[in-house]
Amino acid sequence: MAVPNEMTTLNLSGKYYQNKTLSDDTDEILRLQGVSWWVRKAIQLGTLYVTITHRTEDGVEKMTIDQVLTGGAGSSTEERVLDWEERKVDDRVFGPIISRTKREFPENIEKEYLKTGFINDGHGLVMSYGASDTEKSGTTWVGETTWGIEELDVGENKEKRYTRHVFFTGPGGEEITARVVYDYTGPLD
Repeated sequence: MAVPNEMTTLNLSGKYYQNKTLSDDTDEILRLQGVSWWVRKAIQLGTLYVTITHRTEDGVEKMTIDQVLTGGAGSSTEERVLDWEERKVDDRVFGPIISRTKREFPENIEKEYLKTGFINDGHGLVMSYGASDTEKSGTTWVGETTWGIEELDVGENKEKRYTRHVFFTGPGGEEITARVVYDYTGPLD
């Protein structure tokens, strides 16, 4: 389902689920990140539900992303502070990672894939950087992601959807791009 017409990247709050038909396959990215075959299969078969709470506290933009994967595969919560400060996280799926998040305008983003296709709402995109904490994990990978709103062809219609563009660099220098598309299911309660 399309996001509300008035939605911009200034407030992505809402409930969503991953639309696997419109999304690119991310299995190879997950494999290169060291995610087990069993977890990847659960991701492939399950439905990912996402709740985003996007707010500003004391002048600092923050996002809480709650994710639930159906089929008993589990849930997780990400806390994002859009200040580009490095934070170490022990992620339940990806293991020890280093991440940072900020708001960025497309003209300041180097990789073409990360800035192409989004609606220019005048507020820029949410950009995140995640990398393996190699010292702890023993592997090396980097995932750069931009979050925004795109107008997509859905059947015979054009619809605005919340999407993420991923530019992944694997441990052997592999470069993989993927777009993840989310269906909007409604506002926060």
